[in-house]
Amino acid sequence: MVTMFQSRMHQPGAALLGVAGCMAAVAAGFVGGYFVFGTRSEAQAATAPARLTERQTKPTGVPAAPPALGAYLGREVELVTAHGNVKLTWAELGAEIDTEEVRPTQGADLQALAAKGSLPLRIDRDKASKALFALKAKHDLSPINAYLDLEERKIYDDRVGKGLDVWASLPRLEAAVRQGADKLELVNVAVPAAITKQTIGIDDISTVMGHHLTRFPVTDRDRNFNLKLAASKLNGVVLKPGEEWSFNATVGERSEKEGYKIAHVITAGEMVDGLAGGTCQISTTLFGAAFFAGLDIVKTINHSRPSAYTPLGFDATVVWPNVDLKLRNPYEFPVVIHYRVANGEALVEVLGRPRPYDRVVFERHVVESTPYGTEERLDDEIPQGVTSIDQAGFNGYKLERFRRFYKGTKLVKSNKWTLEYRPVTEYVRRGTSTDPELKPPAEKPVTRLQEPKGDDFKMEQ
Repeated sequence: MVTMFQSRMHQPGAALLGVAGCMAAVAAGFVGGYFVFGTRSEAQAATAPARLTERQTKPTGVPAAPPALGAYLGREVELVTAHGNVKLTWAELGAEIDTEEVRPTQGADLQALAAKGSLPLRIDRDKASKALFALKAKHDLSPINAYLDLEERKIYDDRVGKGLDVWASLPRLEAAVRQGADKLELVNVAVPAAITKQTIGIDDISTVMGHHLTRFPVTDRDRNFNLKLAASKLNGVVLKPGEEWSFNATVGERSEKEGYKIAHVITAGEMVDGLAGGTCQISTTLFGAAFFAGLDIVKTINHSRPSAYTPLGFDATVVWPNVDLKLRNPYEFPVVIHYRVANGEALVEVLGRPRPYDRVVFERHVVESTPYGTEERLDDEIPQGVTSIDQAGFNGYKLERFRRFYKGTKLVKSNKWTLEYRPVTEYVRRGTSTDPELKPPAEKPVTRLQEPKGDDFKMEQ
C-alpha cells in the first residue's frame, strides 16, 4: 500500500486530474439538482396564476332571486301612525333582498316562508330611519297645554300628544318585512303637555268674586304703554289657598331696561314726569277688585294725594322696591287675577268659586279736612299780570276706611284702616316781564279733583 501511495505522489499531474474529476462530479450533481428543482418551481409558478384566475372567474353559485320575491319590495304596507295611516312600499322603507338567505330558501313556497317570518328580506336601517323620521315630522301629534280662558271664564284641559319612536319601530319593521306584512302599527309614545290642569293650580274660574274698573285718557300713549306692560305681568296669576302675594315681586322692577317709559307720577305731592308713570293705577285697580273679592289686604299705602281715577280712600300706591301692595288668599280654593287694559279702561276681576258673602261694602268717613295753600311761581318769560295754574290745589283729608262683609243682612266681619292725604298745594305761575312785544302763552286746561260732597261715602258689590 505504501508503495502505491508513494508511487502516486511521484506523479503530480495524475493527482490533480483526479481531484478535478471529483469536483466536476460534485458540480454536476448540484447543477442536476438545480435543473430538477428549479424546473419544478417554475412550472408551479407558471401554473399558479392560471389556477387563481380560474378561481376568480368561477361563478359564485348564488342563484338569482325569484321574481315573486322581488315583487314583495313593490308591495305597499299600511303604517299606523299617531295621526292617521300612511301607505308606503317596502322598498321606500329600505327593504331589500337578503342574498345570503336566498340559496337556503331556493324553491321554497314564499307564502309558507312569510307565514313563518322567514322571507329572505332585510331592512337597510339607514334608509328605514330616514323614512320614519320623515313620517314623524308629518304625523306626530303635539301635546296641548292646559290654559285659562279668562274672558270666557273657562279652563281648558291639557291633551297628551303622541310621537313616533323611530328606533323602537325599526325592530317591528324588520320582523314585518320578513312576514311580507301589509299592515304595521308603529311604536308611538305619549308626549305629556308641559302645562297641565294640575300645574295651573285652579279648577274653577266661573265666578267673578270681585271687580274694579278705572279709566284713563287714551291720548297719553307712554302712560298707556306702562299700564299695559304692568298689567300683563298680573293677568292669569293664580293665588293658592293661604298664599301671600306681592305686587312688586310679581311685576318686578319698573325700569327703562324692562321697557317702561316716562309718564306722569306723583312725587312729593306734585304731578311730575317720571319713569313708569301709571303703574299705581294698575295697583289701585287690583286693590279694588281684591277688596270686593274678600282677599286679605296684608299691606297697602295710599297715595300722598288723591287720584282722579278712583274714589278718595280707595287707592294703593306702589314704588319699586319698598312700597308694595300685598294680598293673601283666605279661601280654601285658589283664585286667579284677570286684568284687561284697553280703550281707556283698566278692569280687574278676581275669578274663582262663589265667595261666602252676599255683599262686600266699602265705606269711607271723613274725620277732618285741611284747606290747601297757594304758592306763586314768578316767570320773566310771561308778560306782567298774566297768570296760569300749574297745579290745582286740593284739600287734605284724614279719613277712616271700612270693609264690611254681609251674609244676608247679617254683618259677618269688618276691616278698618285710617288714611291721610296731605293738602295739594296750588301752584300759580305769574308773569313778570315788561317787554311789550312778549305775547302771553296759550292757556292750559286745568283739571281739578272733585272734593268729597259729604263726610260719608259707600259702594258695594
